[in-house]
This record gives sequence, structure tokens and C-alpha cells, in this order.
Amino acid sequence: MSKVGWFVLLLGFIGCWSAARAQDVVLVANNDVAISNIRVADVRAIFTGAKIRFADGSHAVPVTLKGGPAHEVFLRNYLDETPSEFRAQWRKTVFTGQGAMPKSFDTESALLEYVTTTPGSVGYVSRISLKDDVKCLVVVK
Repeated sequence: MSKVGWFVLLLGFIGCWSAARAQDVVLVANNDVAISNIRVADVRAIFTGAKIRFADGSHAVPVTLKGGPAHEVFLRNYLDETPSEFRAQWRKTVFTGQGAMPKSFDTESALLEYVTTTPGSVGYVSRISLKDDVKCLVVVK
């Protein structure tokens, strides 16, 4: 790998690490997702079912954790909801036939495995390591 490639990898790792430290969650996506930055409003729209596409027009497949600290921090920081509000909102969406609840996982490792193998998928974890084959998305205002 060239010096530039290593530098880009290092910057990406530092960006993901600092995101994890500052917000306690890291937004991760499948490597085929073309975008590198995502607006907070788009995160909210994708995870509440209001949007099914990223800003570049590609299909977004949101995935969540079933619970835990990372789930609660994600909901509070990006959706401004509690876990019970999030579930209630999705139950209403499903009941009215306006959408299907995102796939959810018991563990962060299961979520990461799914994101790694599912095109367009996007989720969140408390941290990632260099061995995780996912893309870290930078959340911007």
C-alpha cells in the first residue's frame, strides 16, 4: 500500500475513533455505500423510515441493535427518542402498512457482520476496529 493509502486509512481510523469517543457511537455502512458523510437529518429520516435512500440516491438499509448503551445513545443523539418511543413509532408505521421495522440484532458483532455482507446497509456500534470490514460514516450537521 502506498504512503497516501496508509495516510487515508490512518485518517479514517482516527475519525472513527474520535467519533466513538465524542458520541459513544459510530455510524457504520457497507463498503459499497458511496457516501462518506451523512447529515444528521438524513440519519433521522433513514432510521425512522421517512427516507429509504442516501443523499446520492442509493438504497439505504437501516439496521439497529435491540438494546443496550449504544442503542440508547444512538436514539438520544440522532433521533431524539427513547427506546420505547422508537418502538412505538415503528409499531405505528408497521401497523398502518407504511413500512417494515429495521432488522435488529442482539450484539454489535452480529450487526457488524450483517453490515459487512449486506449492500446499502447502515447501522451503529459503540466502536470498530481495523479488522472490521465496514465503512465509518462521518455525521455532519
